[in-house]
Amino acid sequence: MSLIQQETIAAIATAVVPQQGSVGIVRLSGNTALDIARVLFSAPGKQHWQSHCILYGYIRHPQTKQIIDEALLLIMLQPRSFTREDVVEFHCHGGIVVVQQVLQLCLSQGARLARSGEFTLRAFLNGRIDLTQAESIADIVGAQTNAASQAALAGLQGKLSTPIRNLRSTCLDILAEVEARIDFEDDLPPLDEAQVSQQIRVVLTKITGILATAERGELLRSGLKIAIVGRPNVGKSSLLNAWSQSDRAIVTNLPGTTRDVVESTLVVKGIPVRVLDTAGIRDTADTVEQIGVERSRKVATAADLIVLTIDAADGWTSEDEQIYLQVKHRPVILAINKTDLVEASKVEYPSEIRLAINTVALENRGIEDLETAIFNLVASEKLVATNSELAINRRQAAALTRAETALKQVIVTIEEQLPLDFWTIDLRGAIKALGEVTGEEVTEVVLDRIFSRFCIGK
Repeated sequence: MSLIQQETIAAIATAVVPQQGSVGIVRLSGNTALDIARVLFSAPGKQHWQSHCILYGYIRHPQTKQIIDEALLLIMLQPRSFTREDVVEFHCHGGIVVVQQVLQLCLSQGARLARSGEFTLRAFLNGRIDLTQAESIADIVGAQTNAASQAALAGLQGKLSTPIRNLRSTCLDILAEVEARIDFEDDLPPLDEAQVSQQIRVVLTKITGILATAERGELLRSGLKIAIVGRPNVGKSSLLNAWSQSDRAIVTNLPGTTRDVVESTLVVKGIPVRVLDTAGIRDTADTVEQIGVERSRKVATAADLIVLTIDAADGWTSEDEQIYLQVKHRPVILAINKTDLVEASKVEYPSEIRLAINTVALENRGIEDLETAIFNLVASEKLVATNSELAINRRQAAALTRAETALKQVIVTIEEQLPLDFWTIDLRGAIKALGEVTGEEVTEVVLDRIFSRFCIGK
């Protein structure tokens, strides 16, 4: 792929935190990147301005010659750079003031402020990476767990794009065979319909296998939303505090203390989890508490998993039953709390609740059992029950689903003995959908949507 000549862009490529951070990087990419660096950077001695070299020196104001910072300059000339354009990076002292001054100097020399994800977009447009690899870069930056990072790294290494390209290549070969029979029917032997059907079924099997990783991908990227619900004063807030090893929620002996949803972010056996401690659900005349109860009901409705907490001393009450009826449409784990007061085996509850654990939240007991129960429940839903390194995202899953549907239709067409022209329609649809995954078939609107989610310096 030939390089697309574009104007030089610039951006701060590192997080900028006041009075923190030892290094701040300002990155430029484009035809004039090196020229701008020569204007702004003074390298004492006989240092060589060569590709993949680091120069030591000073960043100076081009008019006043005032020293802005003592810095390093990294040079990466095309095509041996991330964007396959000339790239330079000013490695400055961290903080806000210096890096912003350097960025403004770059802009004053003709560079344009980069848009979100524009460096990665240029890498894609110049053939440095494909679209799945570009999305994996964003996933690595946003990874919340080691498992998410490893899945993103697999995508960056081409472990998704390679099989997708192979499947697309197979479909292209089939299409070529079919179209050859249409154009040169009298000169070629008849098409082996059984063999074509078998080839398509093999492709379908592989697509189905890749699609099976979609839920895992969503779980690793977005995390699991867990709502702790129950009557007032059963120990929901104590459970959250014990679980998060913090005092996120206020705990008292007074019922109705929690008036709003309290959130904590945790990692459970490699899965990112957002735990939401909700207000005790009950009928109340207190206006503020009523608002909290209503928010609790909404959170419970939207949660991926419910931890229904009850008081072992009270047993399963009619109020617990009412709450359970409101949340039973979601996966439920029953947390029988305060089991230091009453033996848990004496607590009866609906037999349809498959997972129940015993806790003493105030003593941090039962947390490990709770995490194991959560992981087992998630595994039973087949969200993590896969040995695949892959974890596709929603866009990729949608494209693969279209390819799957098109190929299934090709098989129907073959079985119904329809003319070869009908085969080509759905074959082209499958090829287009597979190309959308890797970016070989993609619209500008889709690219804008994908790269707008990136940070500006990436």
